[in-house]
Amino acid sequence: MALRAKVAGENPSARAARVWGAEGERWFSEGDPIWRVHADASMFVGGIRSLLLQSLHPLAMAGVDEHSDYRSDPWMRVSNTSFFIAQTTFGTIENAERLVESVRAMHDQVVGIAPDGRPYAASDPHLLGWVHVAEIETFLTCYQTYSPTPLTSSEADSYVAQTAHVAELLGVVDPPLAVSDLEAAIDAYRPELELTPAARRAADFLLHDPPVAGPETLGYRLLASAAVRTLAPWARTMLDIRTAPVPDALIRRVLNKPAVSAVRWLLNDPQVARDRVIGHAASR
Repeated sequence: MALRAKVAGENPSARAARVWGAEGERWFSEGDPIWRVHADASMFVGGIRSLLLQSLHPLAMAGVDEHSDYRSDPWMRVSNTSFFIAQTTFGTIENAERLVESVRAMHDQVVGIAPDGRPYAASDPHLLGWVHVAEIETFLTCYQTYSPTPLTSSEADSYVAQTAHVAELLGVVDPPLAVSDLEAAIDAYRPELELTPAARRAADFLLHDPPVAGPETLGYRLLASAAVRTLAPWARTMLDIRTAPVPDALIRRVLNKPAVSAVRWLLNDPQVARDRVIGHAASR
């Protein structure tokens, strides 16, 4: 599967071995909601959606725009972020903590002045909080929409609480512990959000000039459509995303769910299952 190969990066078997083959205690187990969500094909949709949503914070987007090579080498960023999700969800505690420390060290180097004159730092707990809640709200929404076995209300609350552990280690202060808290956090950030030129460039890149070619393009566009059709109307309006005047529920049922199901079927291939490095394009 070409898309999966891009997400997993070079030598996916070696990367998978570092996650699944390592011996030691783990934070989560196969029955946990976080395992179910992060192992599902809906994460491919979540990667696109989370970047779109995260881009709406001017300071978070300034850091990405000025310190990331996402346009010139997008798949390297996707691969690194997918490995972070896999390691901190499925890997050993020792390896996960080591990777978290490495990411925190990288965040310390990402500082600058946004185009509006405000300083930013990737290590800022407030910006880390936005990246976290936008990401987790996205992953949960995509899973609940496209998984054949959505979480119960209590399981969804558990998912939010489980993701808070890594968020706190990264520097997020008081991350949400339940779905209601997550929704409240998103609402609290909304007055800070806007469509900056950098956010518009990111949306254009993701939706109109994607980093794929040939037969992969159709599959990517179906996943991108699946991402857009789960965005809240206010987010779509802010991003200036125009969609055909067809009900979201119909598009999700006729086009998006079959596309995600096809990815899920491909992920069940024995080789892919053995090399499970789960994919998404989020900003860290």
